[in-house]
Amino acid sequence: MAQSFGVIGLAVMGENLALNVERNGFPVSVYNRSREKTDAFMEQRAQGKNVVATYTIAEFVASLERPRKILIMVKAGAPVDAVIDQLTPLLDEGDIMIDGGNSLFSDTARRARHLEEAKFTFIGMGVSGGEEGALNGPSLMPGGTKKAYEYLEPILTKIAAQVDDGACVTYIGPGGAGHYVKMVHNGIEYGDMQLIAEAYDLLKNIVGLNHEELHEVFTEWNTTDELNSYLIEITADIFKRIDPDTGLPIVELILDAAGQKGTGRWTVIDSLEQGVAIPTIIAAITARIMSSYKTERMEASQVLTGPSAQFTGDKKAFIAMVRDALYCSKMCSYAQGMALLSAASKTYGYALNLSECSRIWKGGCIIRARFLDKIKNAFNETPNLPNLLLAPEFKQTILDKQEAWREVIAQAAKMGIAVPAFSASLDYFDSYRRDRLPQNLTQAQRDYFGAHTYLRTDKEGVFHTDWSDISSANVSTPQKLTADEPAAKVEDVQIKEVQTKS
Repeated sequence: MAQSFGVIGLAVMGENLALNVERNGFPVSVYNRSREKTDAFMEQRAQGKNVVATYTIAEFVASLERPRKILIMVKAGAPVDAVIDQLTPLLDEGDIMIDGGNSLFSDTARRARHLEEAKFTFIGMGVSGGEEGALNGPSLMPGGTKKAYEYLEPILTKIAAQVDDGACVTYIGPGGAGHYVKMVHNGIEYGDMQLIAEAYDLLKNIVGLNHEELHEVFTEWNTTDELNSYLIEITADIFKRIDPDTGLPIVELILDAAGQKGTGRWTVIDSLEQGVAIPTIIAAITARIMSSYKTERMEASQVLTGPSAQFTGDKKAFIAMVRDALYCSKMCSYAQGMALLSAASKTYGYALNLSECSRIWKGGCIIRARFLDKIKNAFNETPNLPNLLLAPEFKQTILDKQEAWREVIAQAAKMGIAVPAFSASLDYFDSYRRDRLPQNLTQAQRDYFGAHTYLRTDKEGVFHTDWSDISSANVSTPQKLTADEPAAKVEDVQIKEVQTKS
């Protein structure tokens, strides 16, 4: 009897997803390039389960019922293409390939186009939740061929995390939409993690909390509507773990140099392409890069001194202010991520439902949090909401808490503690809420040295000034450009007009 579902790649995520599918009633075939890995899986975790081991791609394909449903769980990039190239000569029209790794969305779009032209169907599916989520219910973000998703829906809805309003899976959109949404999810995750790290730094090095007190504070924060989340929960747990050899908290023995796998960087790169500001996420990635300068920082710490101020305020009140600052910053980080999704949806034709994107992040994934329900409701009520900060509940909350937010950042500056993501979030808020920014001077400078032109506040059209023709008696007159102007000027004007309209 043929198996319902196939999994290629038996690293931890592949194994766990295979077991999840099998547990939910769908017989599974597995294949791994290394025979030893397949045998170990079958002898240990898959023993007694409805899992069939195969040892060649041809045997694997032959073991599956049609239309074949094949989940590829190999390293992103060339390995995915290699597996697809091995599969396609053996598949039939309508068979479904699913890339469940962290592939770059543009690679997914390319694969989808190529395979659809060849009469196959392809899904690029973001999977979030780590090892535990993959086994017990992840958040799934499938994009690509709509018909393929319809075939897969009965399986995906069963293996996904379940929350009060359904399974944490939905059809995201065509092409690379699924991996794009997963990419931005990971960018938001970077921001969340950096903001929590900065809160920890403030509480430890300004207020002087020890690991037991930090555990208590984060445990209490996790009971609130604002901060209840998976990341706050595990942070509280981390502070409890003591190293048996030294008697010290394990977290204090971990080298302060963070790694990254690329999705956060991809988020930043595409935000620049889209012209969408995501400063909190950028600050989070920059902070990881700065952390990697460990040797340089150790040397610099011996010669570059900071302020010698001491904290003299109310300890309990400051902890509450850090909590409020963390929530305000978190709102800005999510606002930036959702704004990027909105822009990309238009650029790439994804037709994203931002309410549904928020909903499927409520369970299974790394950024799952109680306040995602508020985000879901905000975009459900106003699908074209230009920025999350304008939603009534978020707007009022950030207005009410901004004083504490500002005080925390000011105190950090006085004490010489870097809070790049907190600061970037406040800068984002202060820039977004102002009706006039100093970039009028920037435009004047650009026009002065490069004749890049500018718009005016008092009249229509695009203008250029001969800034060099200036004297006390003779100020140059701005000139309105026409369609006959040089191409470089016209191109610059068109970009400005699009930005102004948006």
